[in-house]
Amino acid sequence: MSDLSVEGVAVNPIGLSSEPPVVRFHHSKILALFRALDSALIVFMLWGCLKLLGLEWNNIYTGFAISAVIIFGFFAESNEVYYLWRGHSMIDLSIRLFLAWFATLLFLVLSLVVVYPFTTLSLLAISVWFVTTPGVMIAMHIGRRLLLAKLRAKPTEPRRVAIVGANDLGLRLINSMSVMPWLGYKVTGFYDDRAPSNDVGRRLFGKNIEVKGGLEQLYQDAHDGKIDIVFVALPMRAELRMHSVIDRLADTTVSPYVIPDVFSFDLLHSRLTCLQGIPALSIYDSPLVDNSWAKRLEDLVLGLGILMVLAIPMLLIAVGVKITSPGPIFFKQTRYGMGGDRIKVWKFRSMTVCEDGANVAQAKRADPRITPYGNFLRRTSLDELPQLFNVISGSMSLVGPRPHAVAHNEFYRGQIKGYMLRHKVKPGITGLAQVNGFRGETETLDKMSGRIAYDLEYIRNWSVILDIKILWKTIFKGFVGQNVY
Repeated sequence: MSDLSVEGVAVNPIGLSSEPPVVRFHHSKILALFRALDSALIVFMLWGCLKLLGLEWNNIYTGFAISAVIIFGFFAESNEVYYLWRGHSMIDLSIRLFLAWFATLLFLVLSLVVVYPFTTLSLLAISVWFVTTPGVMIAMHIGRRLLLAKLRAKPTEPRRVAIVGANDLGLRLINSMSVMPWLGYKVTGFYDDRAPSNDVGRRLFGKNIEVKGGLEQLYQDAHDGKIDIVFVALPMRAELRMHSVIDRLADTTVSPYVIPDVFSFDLLHSRLTCLQGIPALSIYDSPLVDNSWAKRLEDLVLGLGILMVLAIPMLLIAVGVKITSPGPIFFKQTRYGMGGDRIKVWKFRSMTVCEDGANVAQAKRADPRITPYGNFLRRTSLDELPQLFNVISGSMSLVGPRPHAVAHNEFYRGQIKGYMLRHKVKPGITGLAQVNGFRGETETLDKMSGRIAYDLEYIRNWSVILDIKILWKTIFKGFVGQNVY
C-alpha cells in the first residue's frame, strides 16, 4: 500500500503519519499531582497557622503565599524533586525537599526584611509556618511511596521482571530496584546463554546471580505469561543480539526495555536530553550548563565577604612583599580557565623571577628562586589571596580545580587521560583535591593523576553544598601541607 503526500507530509491511506518514530519521556501523573498538592499545602499550612493563632487572612498573606509557591516550585525543580527517573531514596528525597524549602525560606526572609515594617504580618505565624511546612511535606511524600509500595506489592498487580544480561549492568539494575520497593518490581531472575567470563560486560558468575536459563527459556517464559517486563542489559557491541531479542519478544505481551550500557564510558557530568523526540545523552558535560547563575552568585556573595574581611591583611602582605625583595608586588601568570580560555591568575610575588613562558618549572623543596618571605607566603597559601580579584571578575571561582601553568597543561594533557576535562568548570582558589592532600608540587605522574581524579570527581558531584564543605575544610586543612613549598 503506497503512501500519499498531503502538504509535504507523507501519510498512509488510513490517515496515520509516516514520520519517523520518536521517544517520549515518561511523566508520572502521580508526581504531577503531588507537584500541585505541594503548592496547595504551602498555602494551607500558612492559613492553618493563622487560624491556630486566631489571626485573619488578608491580601498581604495572599501575596506571601503565592510568592512562596512560585519560589518553592523553582527550587524543587532545580533539585529534581519531581523526577521519577532519578529514583531517589527516601532520605535523598527528604533532603531535596528540605533544601528546596530552605532556599525558599532564605528568599522569603530577605523580602520580609524589606516589607515587614510596612505590613501587619505576624512574625510568630510566619515562623511556625516556616518550621512546620517542610515536615508535613516530607511526611506526605514518604506516605505516597509507602502506599504505592504496598499497593504494588499485592499479588493482583504483579510486575514480574526479567533481565537479559547477567553482567554488572544487570546487577546494578537489580540493586536499584531493591531500594525502590514503591515501583512494585519483582525480579524473577537473569536470562543469559553466554559462557561465564571475568569481562564485566559479559556474563558474570557468583555475586548471588541467579540465571534462570538462556534466551530460548526467556522466550518460552514470556510466551507462557510468566514475565511482565523484560530489561535488556546487553553491552552496546551486542546490537544485533539485542535486535533479535526485541524481535522475538514482539510475539509476546511483555513490555521490553533496552538499558543502554552508557556506563562503559567514563561519564563526567552526564545529562539526558531530547531533541524533537530523539534522546541524547551527554558524556562529558559541565554541571554549570544549568547552574552557572548559582555558582556565580555564590562566588560574588562569599568572595566579596571574604575580601572585605581580608582587605587589611592583604594590604600588610603587599607591603611585606615590597620591602623584603625587589620587584613587583603581584605576579600574574597565564593559565587555562573554563573552556580552555587563557586567563591571567593573580598571586603575591613569592619568587625572584616571574616566569610565564613555554617552560615553567614547578617550585621544589629549597627552591633558590623563592624568597624567605615568599616561602612563608607559599607555605601558608597567603600568596593565593589576590585570586579573590579573579573570582570577583569572573575568571575564577572560590572552589574548583586549581589552575596550572600553560606549560604544565600542555605536558600533562598528553600523559593523563581526561586531563583537559577539568576545564569544564572555572578554576578555583581551593578544590576537592587540595583538601584531600594534593597540594603543592606534583613531581610524579601518580601525584598529578591523583589530583586530576579528585578534580573530575568534583565536577561529577558539584553542588553549592559541596562547595561550602570544601571551603570549610580549607580553613582547617587546605592552607598548609607537607608538599607545599
